[in-house]
Amino acid sequence: MPRGNPSPKLAITVDPEIHENILAAAAQDGVSVSAWMTVAAREALQRRTGLAAVALWERQHGRFTTGEMDEARRSVRTQLRKRRETQPRVRRPA
Repeated sequence: MPRGNPSPKLAITVDPEIHENILAAAAQDGVSVSAWMTVAAREALQRRTGLAAVALWERQHGRFTTGEMDEARRSVRTQLRKRRETQPRVRRPA
């Protein structure tokens, strides 16, 4: 019997092109395929949750205006720029 809290395993099938891209991305990030897939799945689930929250808000309060959407885009761009500026530079093998 395994000790601790072992991670569940999934067996998945992906298109050959996607498979190669996953392997390359994991290698580029210096992580295992499992770790890379976990991050990708977590981000996809967060996007899904966020989109569901937006849809609920809009059902309750009405659609966002063009001005509100523009402001949201500016805010996201600023956050992404700040994140890029504060993340350590990773050296990629040549």
